[in-house]
Formats: sequence, C-alpha cells, structure tokens
Amino acid sequence: MRYKLFPFVMVAFVVVLLVSNTVAVKVTQLGPFYFDGATVLFPLAYIFGDILTEVYGFKKSRFVIWSGFAACAFMASVYWLIGVIPAAPDWGNQGAYNAILGQTPRIVLASLVAYFCGEFVNSFIMAKMKILTLGRRLWTRTISSTVAGQAVDTSLFVVIAFAGVIPWAALLYMAVSNYIFKTSFEAAATPVTYAACGWLKRVEQEDYFDNETNFNPFAVSLEDLE
Repeated sequence: MRYKLFPFVMVAFVVVLLVSNTVAVKVTQLGPFYFDGATVLFPLAYIFGDILTEVYGFKKSRFVIWSGFAACAFMASVYWLIGVIPAAPDWGNQGAYNAILGQTPRIVLASLVAYFCGEFVNSFIMAKMKILTLGRRLWTRTISSTVAGQAVDTSLFVVIAFAGVIPWAALLYMAVSNYIFKTSFEAAATPVTYAACGWLKRVEQEDYFDNETNFNPFAVSLEDLE
C-alpha cells in the first residue's frame, strides 16, 4: 500500500535528526538544566518516531530509523572529510570549522549507537503496547516508550562520549538534566502527537497493528516500503 504522506514524515524525521546532531556542539543552560543544543530539538525525533510506529507500524519505522542512521553517518563522514582537506592559505576559519563541525570519532560513535538503540526501544514499546491496549490510550504508549527509549539513548550517549573525560558527578548531572528535559518535552507535546496521529490516520486510512511483525531491528529491507 502506498501512503500519501509517509515520505514527508520520513523526510521530516531525518531532517530533525541531522539538525539535532549539528547543533549538539553548543552546550547550554536553561534554569537548572545543563545540556547540549541537540536536547532542545532531538525530542522531536522521538515524537516523529511515535507517529511513524502508531500510524504506519514497526516495519516502516524500522526503515526510517535505518535511513536516519545512514544519513547521520554520511553527514559525519562529510564533515570529517571537508575538515581534513587543506584550507586555502587566505581562509582563516579552519579553527572555527573544526570547533563547530569537526567530528570526534568518539562523539560520532556515541551519537550513532545511542540513537540506534534508543529509537528501536521506543518503536518496539510503542508497537507492543498498541497491541496490548487494543489501540486505546495512546498517551500511555507515547510516554512509556519515551521514558524507556530516552533512558537508553541518554545513558549510552553520555557514557560512550564522555566517560573518563568528564568527572562522574558532572556526567551524572548532565545525563539527568538531558533525560528530564527530553521526557518532559515529549509529555508536554502529547496533545500535538494525538492530533498528528489522528489526522494522519484519517488521511492515510491506516491504523497499523504489528500483530505478525518481525521485530528484529536488522531485518530491514526495501519491502518495508511496500
């Protein structure tokens, strides 16, 4: 079955993901919360993930997650390649480029692993809980999947990226700040998720249940787009 809006939702998901990883270089503080710039935008990726799984099912969500993974890996590779190409003698911004777009292998690895595991945990819980709740009480699925997915994502990223570099007390504070902010953000956006899911279900005439789905995250194929 071909859907009218699935390609646009997929593109929006990947765009949010790429922009999030780009702005992650800025460390910010908002009240008691101390986090990188991606924390402000990255919860939108989980909202899109919830919408994808709720409306189109785990298989299509799996394809989108892998697409996002490939896009992030490609972006990191390009940033690195452009960074190592010698700068023109009269261009004095190489330091600025390295500071903003320079890709530290450890950070890239942390980002990709955390995203991959967190998104699949989020999508799996969404799909399974939809079956258990018979499609009712969407808020229980979005919040539960976010609580679990963000816990996995935040923990993996912070540990892989900064363990041994930042003191453990500061690391814990950063992880907790990120986690609370992200989960609170998505909980507050529940009405928007409800509205988006309801509208897409009407337009696409779809409300997919993963009763016979293979939940292996590595079983992705082009057939998932059919």
